[in-house]
Amino acid sequence: MATNRVIVNSEDLKDRLVAINRTTKVTKGGRTFTFAAIVVVGDGKGVIGYGLGKAGEVTAAIAKGVEAAKKNLIRVPVLKGTIPHETAARYGGANVLLRPASKGTGVVAGGAMRAVLESVGIEDVLAKSKGSSNPHNLVKATIEALSNVRDARTIAQLRGIPVEKVFRG
Repeated sequence: MATNRVIVNSEDLKDRLVAINRTTKVTKGGRTFTFAAIVVVGDGKGVIGYGLGKAGEVTAAIAKGVEAAKKNLIRVPVLKGTIPHETAARYGGANVLLRPASKGTGVVAGGAMRAVLESVGIEDVLAKSKGSSNPHNLVKATIEALSNVRDARTIAQLRGIPVEKVFRG
């Protein structure tokens, strides 16, 4: 993953629960339940982060997930409500493909990918999840794909050329 970490005022961030997993440990005294919650936080203007929280109660697990998510925020270039170019990524068994879409298309994505894309502020995108539908790996693969997206200004700075030349060659 690219190292484009950012620091954002935490009041701007909105958290979104992606999935909750309940695990059971059976002991002599009975069953003990623990909960794992994967949460994404975003400001709707190109900043996104995810976190995993584990606790004995659902609310505590979500709170821990939100705190973990605020610690690994990245910035994503959002251009006119979509991404600048097509990108793909893989994490574990989850394969994701993201393509820019024209205005009015909406977020064409399922479950875990939709939560990430809407939290980052993308309004129009075509997304396809191939392989595993595990929400943990889907969230990580989607954020990996978004972190690989670069805009024309960044490319121009890296190459030391004007932005117009990036498009005209």
